[in-house]
Amino acid sequence: MDRKRGFYGRIAAGCVLLLAALPAAAQWTGKGEAGLAIADGNSDSRTANARITAARKLDAWEHSIGLAGLYVRTEGSTTARRWEASGQTRFDFLPNTFWYGGARYEEDRFSGFDHQGLVTTGVGRRFIDNDTTRLIGQVGAGYKFWETLDVPSDKDSSITGVASLEFSHQLTETTSVFDKFGGEFTSDNNFLQNEVGVAVKMTDRVALSLAYALRHNTDPPPGFRKTDTLTTVNLVYEVK
Repeated sequence: MDRKRGFYGRIAAGCVLLLAALPAAAQWTGKGEAGLAIADGNSDSRTANARITAARKLDAWEHSIGLAGLYVRTEGSTTARRWEASGQTRFDFLPNTFWYGGARYEEDRFSGFDHQGLVTTGVGRRFIDNDTTRLIGQVGAGYKFWETLDVPSDKDSSITGVASLEFSHQLTETTSVFDKFGGEFTSDNNFLQNEVGVAVKMTDRVALSLAYALRHNTDPPPGFRKTDTLTTVNLVYEVK
């Protein structure tokens, strides 16, 4: 248990150091958020969550990374534990059209999987990209691997179809709405996730965000629910 605490402690420390280093790294922007979370589904609890993202754009290239965590202990027992790391690189080969390559890895024992990983590539399109509204879609294919918590565990992998859609709109000078959808499609299981929310700026760098996220597996391991939801109220700090 001490090793696990140390591991998650290093993740948290890495988030703080990464965010602190962004102003010194030319052309990097970043966002960190943390706050109250109410989880229903495979885990029913009230806990804390944290997430950090960073991005850099240089000519036709754009790079982004992300790290997120959800971890709580209730009455001496772990009731929710999930962490996820992701990264993506994009290259504009036509106006508003890009190639991308990315990777995602997560551990979430309350979903029935010990871990899941994905490497993917494809094409994307910026359908709308202006000062107030963004609508970006991606489609592609990749390789997904996973291990379940069954005894004995089931290790498997599959060619995977992927799709995502990201929308954001500035309603007023201080208020914006957003919706992020992602899907991973295999012959064994389809994984869908969607997050919708609203953010209100309190200062130039600090905002309050209210979001509702849904994660759905069409064929989870036996004994686990198909759908998890997460409602968050987060304080967001942005580095420009």
